[in-house]
Amino acid sequence: MRRRRPPDVLLLAALAERGRNVAPNLAHHTGKSRKNVNARLPVLADDGLVDTVGPVEHFDRYELTDLGETGLVHRDRYGEVDDRRSRGRSRLTRRSVIACSSVSGTRLE
Repeated sequence: MRRRRPPDVLLLAALAERGRNVAPNLAHHTGKSRKNVNARLPVLADDGLVDTVGPVEHFDRYELTDLGETGLVHRDRYGEVDDRRSRGRSRLTRRSVIACSSVSGTRLE
């Protein structure tokens, strides 16, 4: 599934600003539909940008990971990273976050 940069960045920014949260609250904070937020959060979790936290199945709380924080810091640099698969589009993925951070000298362990 293709990463859509503006909605993904809005979700990451909301998590950074407000901390752990559930999808309905994130939809409210970002102005995106619950359907969109519920579709994007698992994709961001698969990429390691957010983690799910919570004991209740199908009602997870999400929190920003270190990789997600790095993605926010370098969100303006995604167009500068050469990624043959992107075909000129900016993508917010684990690979693009690591590439952007290495360009700026930030080390990820």
